[in-house]
Amino acid sequence: MTTVGSGTFTYEYIQDWPKLPPGEALGVVSTVATDSQDRVYAFQRQDPPVMVFDRDGSYLNRWGIGAISDPHGMTIVDDIVYVTDRSDHVAVKFTLDGKPLQVIGERGVHSDTGCENPGDLCPRAAGPFNYCTEMAPHPSGDIYISDGYRNARVHRFSASGDLIQSWGEPGKTDPGQFHLPHSLLIDPEGKVYVCDRANRRVQIFSPDGEFLTMWTGMGGPDNLVRDNEGIFYIAEQADESGHSHCSIWDGDGNVLERWPIRHAHGLWVDSHGDIYLGLTIEQSVDKYVRQR
Repeated sequence: MTTVGSGTFTYEYIQDWPKLPPGEALGVVSTVATDSQDRVYAFQRQDPPVMVFDRDGSYLNRWGIGAISDPHGMTIVDDIVYVTDRSDHVAVKFTLDGKPLQVIGERGVHSDTGCENPGDLCPRAAGPFNYCTEMAPHPSGDIYISDGYRNARVHRFSASGDLIQSWGEPGKTDPGQFHLPHSLLIDPEGKVYVCDRANRRVQIFSPDGEFLTMWTGMGGPDNLVRDNEGIFYIAEQADESGHSHCSIWDGDGNVLERWPIRHAHGLWVDSHGDIYLGLTIEQSVDKYVRQR
């Protein structure tokens, strides 16, 4: 048994955790999420885009064939699935069994930021969307969407999908400047956490987009989640050491634990405190089982 971490945050590592049907293999796994029953939804860049497993890794279901062209972000809140279709420039809500509930944006239509190469620092920020990255609901009922590979914005929508406001500008240093806002998280108090990936920081805002603080000292943050104890988990791109990491943070931005991982584009923590990593290069899901 391979273990990582220490103390309260000690985990058993299970590499290539899913048990797939015979003859099948996962594609590029962009991210993972769990529902209220701790079923695991792997969001992959091939049809079907969503593969569902139980906590032991046994295959349960699949859905979404033809519904998503470029899977990127996934969040599950109150058993509603929120995803972004990156290069199709839309964000979509689904039921747990794949019924579409809402589409925000117009498929194939993007705003003009002057950016051609996804991931470059865009010349200017613009409205929704240009390679959107993640969608999450706010306790107020509003919806927030990070718009990142060819834009530098966070957009706030009403529950019905009407744009309320946008904030963010391209840049490398100042608060409110973004270079690839890759993911976002909203905590129970309504604060908005944005993974400013290419700037290697997490910026934290009020619901109205007022800058509050930032966390630094990390590799490029691909994804950020929060568990039911108020602890935060970040999938970090490789830093100067050449290693990708999973890191654990308290609510004040202090690092509690960190260890090297295979490159993870997305992560999730279930109700048991177990960590799931969505792997792009290895095209798999790794699991870390918390030892209590």
